[in-house]
Amino acid sequence: MELGLEGRTAVITGAGNGIGAATAAFFAREGAAVAILDREAKAAGSVRDAIVAASGKAIALDCDVTDAKSVSEAFDHVANAFGRIDILVNNAGIVKDRAITRMADEDWTNVIDVTLKGSFLCSRAVVPIMRERSWGRIVNIASRSVFGNPGQTNYSAAKSGIIGFTRALSLECAGRGTTVNAVAPGFVETEGIKRLTNFPVLRDAAVAKTPVGFLGQPDDIAAAIAFLASERARYITGTTLFVTGGRYSS
Repeated sequence: MELGLEGRTAVITGAGNGIGAATAAFFAREGAAVAILDREAKAAGSVRDAIVAASGKAIALDCDVTDAKSVSEAFDHVANAFGRIDILVNNAGIVKDRAITRMADEDWTNVIDVTLKGSFLCSRAVVPIMRERSWGRIVNIASRSVFGNPGQTNYSAAKSGIIGFTRALSLECAGRGTTVNAVAPGFVETEGIKRLTNFPVLRDAAVAKTPVGFLGQPDDIAAAIAFLASERARYITGTTLFVTGGRYSS
């Protein structure tokens, strides 16, 4: 199916690895120019280099999504480099799992800030650009954890907030050519997850709870994001697409 992403420019936060990196590569294969934003400059550069080596268009930028100045400078750089910004994927997020009785203040604040404040700052930066062109797509990354996971009060709260943020922003942008949606992944077999010492245990437990009987891959999530960012999804806004293999409760 032709997604109509050829010639578009996409900004993807937290794109140095995992789902973000897979999404950047997916967009590039569809003909979009991609801006890879990440605090890990080396990782972002590696993703960029792989895309360029495959004849795609990409730039990599060191950006702290919790800092308004850093975000503003990054988006100015993208607009100057490509002349436009059509798509924003708010993917940046961190995990600081702990039982609430052992959760430090910064464990809560950091997770909330990267996920929610980051999505706010990046969206605030890009909405005027999209309104000016009367076309835009914002895709926010939520999570199956909105249904709750032990030890993830901070993460579950942040990702639940993303769904509310998505619904509210979609109403602000409706009628001006910009849609706002969310994708909520389930357990995805990223390289980072596979490096965990207890990965085999986590994998087996997740597969047992997933109705389709296998784990998601980063490209499964990237494909859902690309669809919602495409011309084909023009009548979809304010919704959350769960890409979980049928798993909802923990």
